[in-house]
Amino acid sequence: MTSDPSGTVALAFSGGLDTTVCVPLIKEEYGYDDVIGVTVDVGQPAKEFDEAEETAEELGLEHYVVDAKEEFAELCLQSVKANGTYQGYPLGTALARPVIANAILEVAEEQGCSALAHGCTGKGNDQLRFEAVWRASDLDVLAPVRELGLTREWESEYAAEKGLPVEGGDGGRWSIDTNLWSRSVEGSELEDPAYVPGEEIYDWTTAPGSAETETLELTFEQGVPVALDGEEIGAVELIEQLNETAGKHGVGRSDIMEDRMLGLKVRENYEHPAATVLLNAHEALESLVLTQEERAFKQQVDQRWAQKGYEGLVDAPLTKALEGFIEQTQTKVTGTVTVKLDGGQARPVGRDSEYAVYSESAASFNEEAVTDDIEQDDATGVAKYHGFQSRLANRVAENVAAKQAEAATDGGGDAADTDE
Repeated sequence: MTSDPSGTVALAFSGGLDTTVCVPLIKEEYGYDDVIGVTVDVGQPAKEFDEAEETAEELGLEHYVVDAKEEFAELCLQSVKANGTYQGYPLGTALARPVIANAILEVAEEQGCSALAHGCTGKGNDQLRFEAVWRASDLDVLAPVRELGLTREWESEYAAEKGLPVEGGDGGRWSIDTNLWSRSVEGSELEDPAYVPGEEIYDWTTAPGSAETETLELTFEQGVPVALDGEEIGAVELIEQLNETAGKHGVGRSDIMEDRMLGLKVRENYEHPAATVLLNAHEALESLVLTQEERAFKQQVDQRWAQKGYEGLVDAPLTKALEGFIEQTQTKVTGTVTVKLDGGQARPVGRDSEYAVYSESAASFNEEAVTDDIEQDDATGVAKYHGFQSRLANRVAENVAAKQAEAATDGGGDAADTDE
C-alpha cells in the first residue's frame, strides 16, 4: 500500500459478506477515493451474478462482469494434457484463480485504478494465487480481511451496523465455490474430518447407481478432446455436457484431506464429473500411444505441473518448460476412447489410435512367435539375466552373515577355554 493512497480500487467482487464489507472498509481504513467491483465469469451459476449485481446496485458500486469461460476452459483442457490432479482430485478452483486475477487486472488498468483488492483471509490459498498475478503489476494490492484481522462474526456485526446488503453472513450452511470445472463444498460440519456428509452437499452429482449404465466416445487430437460421440464440440459446451451426463451417474465426487500451501490441512469435498471423464479418457489414450519410458517420465512432469497449477503459477517459467515436454508427448495422443459411466465411475473400456504402440499378434497368446525375428524362446536368456544382480547380492550377504556367525561362535569358544 502507498503511503498516501488515493484513486480507485478494483475489488474482486462476489457480493458475499467478505467482499461486501470490503467496499466501505477500503475507503474508511485505507483512504482510497472509490471502489469498483469486478466479477469474472468462469462458469458459476447465473444466480451468483444476479446476486452480485443486486448487491453492487444497493451499495452504489460500479460493477463490471467479465466473461472468461472460454479462457478458463482452455486452461482446463491444458490440465487434461498434464493429467492435472492434486492429491487425487482434479484441479479446479486453483486454475480459475489466475484467470480471474488477470481479468480483474485488465479491468483495473483500463479504468485507471491505482490498486487491486480481494476479500481472502490469511489462511487460504486464494490470496496467494491472486497476488501472484497482481504483484507483477505496478498497482498496490490490498487484502482487508487479512490485513485487518477480520472474523466472520465481526463482519456480520459491521454489516448490520452499516446496513450493508448481506443475508445471514455467508449466505448458507456451506462455503461453496463453483466454476466450469469443479464445485467445492466446505465449512460447517464438514470441518470435522469424522463427519459423514449426506446427499444434501451435492448439486452436480446424483447418488451413484441411480442411473442406467451409459457409454460415450471421446475423440482427442494431440491431447485435446474435440468431439463427443463423433460430433465436434467446443471446450465450454463439452465440459458443460459432460458435467450433466456424468453427474447423473454420480461420477466425480472427492472427499479428501487437502494440504494447503501454508501448511494447513483442511477437509474438502468436490464435484467434478466432466473433469473425471476427460482425465480418465486422456490417460487411457496415453497408455496406448506412449512408450513405457515416456509414460514413466511424464508422471513426474505431470505431478510437478499440477503442483504449479495448485499454486496458481500457471505462467511460471517452470510451468512453461514442463509444458514443452508435455506438448511433445501430445503429438501422438490422437484417437478415440470409449468410456462407461456406471455407479459413480467413468471407466475407459475401449481405446483406438493410429499411433498405438501395440501389436495384437505380438501380445497374443494364440501366436507362436512374437515377431518375424523374435521367438518366445529368445526370452530364455533374458529370464536368466533378469534379477541376476539381486540374486547375487542376496547370496553374498548370506555368505558374509554365515562367516560372521561362524567367527562369533569360534571366538566365544576360545573365551570359554581361557576362563578355565
